[in-house]
Amino acid sequence: MRGLLSAFLITLLMGSSSSALKAESQLPDIGGTGYSVLTLQQEHNLGRAWVRMLRGSSRLYKDALVSQYVEDLTWSLVTHSQLLDKRLEILVLDNPTVNAFAAPGGIIGVHTGLLLTAQNEAQLASVLAHELAHLSQRHFAAQLEEDRRNRPLFIASILGSILLAAADPEAGVVGLHSSFGAATANKLAFSRQNEREADYIGMQTLTSAGYSPNAMGNMFLQLQKQARFSRVPPEFLLTHPVTQSRISDSQSRAAGYKGGTRKLDSIDFNIARARIQANYAKDLKQLLAELDSIQKKRNSDVVKYAISYAAMKDKQFELAETTLKTISKDFSKRLSVRLLKAEIAMAQMNYSSAVKTLSKLMQVYPGNHAVSFTYADALLKMEQPSKASQVYEDLVERNPNDSRAWYLLAESYGLEGNIVGVHEARIEYFLLTANVDRALRQIEFALKDESLSTAERAKFEQRREDAKQVRESLNLDF
Repeated sequence: MRGLLSAFLITLLMGSSSSALKAESQLPDIGGTGYSVLTLQQEHNLGRAWVRMLRGSSRLYKDALVSQYVEDLTWSLVTHSQLLDKRLEILVLDNPTVNAFAAPGGIIGVHTGLLLTAQNEAQLASVLAHELAHLSQRHFAAQLEEDRRNRPLFIASILGSILLAAADPEAGVVGLHSSFGAATANKLAFSRQNEREADYIGMQTLTSAGYSPNAMGNMFLQLQKQARFSRVPPEFLLTHPVTQSRISDSQSRAAGYKGGTRKLDSIDFNIARARIQANYAKDLKQLLAELDSIQKKRNSDVVKYAISYAAMKDKQFELAETTLKTISKDFSKRLSVRLLKAEIAMAQMNYSSAVKTLSKLMQVYPGNHAVSFTYADALLKMEQPSKASQVYEDLVERNPNDSRAWYLLAESYGLEGNIVGVHEARIEYFLLTANVDRALRQIEFALKDESLSTAERAKFEQRREDAKQVRESLNLDF
């Protein structure tokens, strides 16, 4: 992974030529100021190249229910934002540190630790709204415009540090400290002026979406509180410094919003948070004891769900099932509860029961990521790879950038003996994770198969050219 990052940084620092970028037409700039350093299309290309590196060097969170929740929440805010270029890619990283970031080209990244720090959905939404404001105002391009001489080092240090932090939190913190100092003359990733603008516009987005404006200031306080009790500050604070004046400005601004009932929380947020909490728990029995204590004080379906999920993770299946049955009738109709029923059956290797439940959910929620991934997994456990492949094929058709779905599709094709399919899926996976050399080797391996049809051979030869273009896109020159 470190070698991959080093290669990426060297490429950016040395500025290898990119004919693909030079050939792009000049698109109009959006977001306040026209930037001559970086066109909108170059910014988009930079983001797409960088996100390939991110997928290849960091762990994406595998709980599709959580990822789908974060994506849905982000898109619900986009409709109320000033963002005009809506070619977004939203990633949830399997990382317990507190961080979120906006990278050029519409990339939004969220560490799972952020959901554990946020006390309600409105606080999480305030961070996402803030990041969307950075994108809509094109603050990355603005920073490059401000210091043209150092732009290669700036690009390398900022994106490289985010990559490193996503894969290795402590190393990333060091990288952020050192690279910011070198590249921006003691400036942080975004200037204080840009931070104030993102706060202002972010709060507009937040309130337009129906959330409490107080959530932003409260989230700042939550981050500040965590920083006081942590050995190292949350990564988010390194790129988004929270000062007392910034908190005061946020509180004063929030006071100007009058009238109406504002959203603070949601069941879906608490469900996602409960799942992350259990997945990261070092002592599930202690977590269950804490949840039981909370449940005794207030009868809550969300807490019952949390107990059932944590019990399943701790292999206390009887407790998981009995607790799930005590959830109220209306709450039991929720997708998350019905999915958990199937997950508990899966954990007990009762795959036929899981498939029965999941097949019904597939009819009610066609294309849902969480249901689809779980259903395909159950089908594989039932030794039905052909049916599983159909589910994965639908997933990649709906989202061609889903590297995990491509990886699992390759595995499923292998189990059913579809060798051509294995090659195709592996090639897509390698390209999505910036492993161009491995993609090219896979293509050459596939082309050695003399049984390929003319159409199949032509397709692999085209993918070879596509792979070379991907390689060139990773050599960005601005």
